Amino acid sequence: MSRTKMHADEVHTDAELVRRLLAGQFPQWAGLRIEPVDSYGTDHDIYRLGDHLSVRMPRIGWATGQAAKEARWLPKLAPHLPLAVPVQLAMGDPAEGYPFTWSVYEWLPGANANGTITDLEQAAVDLAAFIKALRKVDQAGAHPRPRGARGAPLAEGDEFVRRSIAQLGDRIDGAAALRSWEESLSAPVWDGAEVWVHGDLLPGNLLVVGGRLSAVIDFGGLNVGDPACDLQPAWNVFAGESRRRFHAELGVDDASWLRGRGWALSQAVNALAYYWDTNPGMVRQASHALAQVLAESRRP
Repeated sequence: MSRTKMHADEVHTDAELVRRLLAGQFPQWAGLRIEPVDSYGTDHDIYRLGDHLSVRMPRIGWATGQAAKEARWLPKLAPHLPLAVPVQLAMGDPAEGYPFTWSVYEWLPGANANGTITDLEQAAVDLAAFIKALRKVDQAGAHPRPRGARGAPLAEGDEFVRRSIAQLGDRIDGAAALRSWEESLSAPVWDGAEVWVHGDLLPGNLLVVGGRLSAVIDFGGLNVGDPACDLQPAWNVFAGESRRRFHAELGVDDASWLRGRGWALSQAVNALAYYWDTNPGMVRQASHALAQVLAESRRP
């Protein structure tokens, strides 16, 4: 597994650390094979544990709350959702010099959605069904949404987006990115009921088995907020007829579409600015999404 440092204050992990932690806290699994999983995820290292389990190790402090969030909410969400989601089996404590809570999950089979989907229109239907089902789940007891988090009004991220565009300089078409961003900012804000949003429906968080979507992972961005946030796959995954099908299946109004496009642009430029030199997989994905957003923005 390529282990490039992406964050100034990230923590190193390796298979031997995982084995020591398991031996001390979950000895029933300590003898299983441990293999790093190659991915372009940004805040966790993932290890395959035997044939049926995985271990998630936060690399950075901001990711340390995800295990507790998933432990609380995924068992409540899962029965309502048409695609599989992670199943957490155990949460480990800091030890062996490792400072964060870590977790053991059931292994979900599949490849990520980068070029592995056989029928993109069917995938648009399947993912829209997941999003619609998620939106309907009861929000009782939901955690407060942090300022600028996924599902928040776009304006809360305005300063960050403008700074990222400026930082990228001539590596992107900054003028076009700003025009598209301002168009999304000008869309009416969401005044309907807030709903559950996954917040990070990128190809790396969608699993595919046999050419068809099978699971959604990484609920670190889970919040209650503007449903437009979960329109990001329109530009990250779909194009042409499949994008139109995704739009139709969700019944998106024009203002929500613009805000969703703003979320896709925001994620793309922020990722490009932060990971340009350290995460080529994320840079490829964000560059693709930005190109799709700007191409649509230029159309009359």
